[in-house]
Amino acid sequence: MKAKNIIYMMMAMGITFAPACKKALDLDQKGVYNTDNYFLNEADAVNAITGIYSLLEGEDYISHAETTFDVASDDYWRSGDHSEDEAIENLTYDASNAQVRYSWKWKYETVNRSTNCIINIPKITAISEAIKNRSMGEAYFMRAFGYWRLMVIYGDVPIITDEDYTNQNFNKPKSTIEEVRKQIEADLLKAVDLLPESYGAADRGRVSKGTALGLLTKLYMYWEKFPEAIAAGQQVVNNSNYALAANYADNFTRANESSKEILFAVQAVQNVIQNDYTIYYIPRPWGGYGFSQPLQGLADEFEANDPRKAATLLSVGDQVDLGDGKGLTTFTADLSSTGFSFKKYAVFNTEADGGGPDHSYAVPLMRSADIYLLVAEALIRTQGAGAGDALINQVRRRASTSLPLVVGAGMAQLIHERRVELAGEGERHQDLMRWDKANIVDIAAIYNRAVSKAPIDRNKTVTFVRPKHYYYPIPQEEIDKSKGVLIQNPNF
Repeated sequence: MKAKNIIYMMMAMGITFAPACKKALDLDQKGVYNTDNYFLNEADAVNAITGIYSLLEGEDYISHAETTFDVASDDYWRSGDHSEDEAIENLTYDASNAQVRYSWKWKYETVNRSTNCIINIPKITAISEAIKNRSMGEAYFMRAFGYWRLMVIYGDVPIITDEDYTNQNFNKPKSTIEEVRKQIEADLLKAVDLLPESYGAADRGRVSKGTALGLLTKLYMYWEKFPEAIAAGQQVVNNSNYALAANYADNFTRANESSKEILFAVQAVQNVIQNDYTIYYIPRPWGGYGFSQPLQGLADEFEANDPRKAATLLSVGDQVDLGDGKGLTTFTADLSSTGFSFKKYAVFNTEADGGGPDHSYAVPLMRSADIYLLVAEALIRTQGAGAGDALINQVRRRASTSLPLVVGAGMAQLIHERRVELAGEGERHQDLMRWDKANIVDIAAIYNRAVSKAPIDRNKTVTFVRPKHYYYPIPQEEIDKSKGVLIQNPNF
């Protein structure tokens, strides 16, 4: 996964390369690739898989567009100057919203590249069984991940089968959310069977069996299949290959690529591939865009002696080495409209001239702690208060031995723990929505409250409408391109 080669990305999709100056130079054409002549050996398989991973670095996919879907939550103010982000935060978006549109195609690009590999890698004879199995497992996981993000954001979406891909039949009607969940489950179960438990340093960053089990746990929780979630999640919890990092903050440092806790991450390479994920959270004067600023309500959620607050939030007066050779720089009130930024993503290159945001930092997309807390939740919801204490306490004890142990924890304690443990990691809005569907919280009351989204929005209220806002609309341009095959989600 370390190799970041745009050519490989294009190869993975069978895109043709042809020199524009052939006649002038009278050269033989080189580099014409398609699925008939590309998948010939082991290197081709590995490079095609790399082409799927590299999608995660796109600004209009995971790096920014996907994170915007969480700004409606009570943890952030959107900041920035994007009207499409403001509409998502205020729940006034419609099917023409740019952020609703941006990542749709990249999620389906993930699905299509993965399917291309699933169809063609088995045809390769010059490949070891281990690499073939691993590559197939990666492709199944990545396809599941693409559908997962489509399902979580839009609900009912089209499923592109292997046969559809072969026949280039991409204009499909929506499948039901139940059918999409079954597709994700089938792909993840195959990935679990094919992927290794762990990797050596040369392959660090690839998805593992634990990654597939983690996403399977999340799928079952959203599906409310709690026994299945417990069974899948405990295989992560009980495996030392996916142990919690010794220190919470270790997950958000330059050295975090070696953390066993990080099950899935966006990888990048300094001065080669920019990871826009970090850029959006860092204050503008420090080289970022200053989007998604934490709210006071999130800061207040942390217990007084919880070190996760200092590891998660930059507060006025905190000092940071920006790598500019000037020593420590103080975080001042003018750097954020809310008084906070996410320290998790304010990682700087202190080992190179000029410093600046660090693009060798692996941005966590899924951590074992998330899975610990999902299993704890499933236990509470099936067995009652106290059933998840041991797992919640493992997460709390890792944070600090000074945090009191929970005893008889119910959903209120679990909700608190997920909020502070996973702050800024894109879980809050979706957590609140699935809990609202189960009548555990009242998301309308949480979002409709006249909370201070930021000083400039002090009196703003929003209206969460059920079931309209449980899912985002299908992008209008996709509806238009389908010529009536795709039907818009209800209420949009």
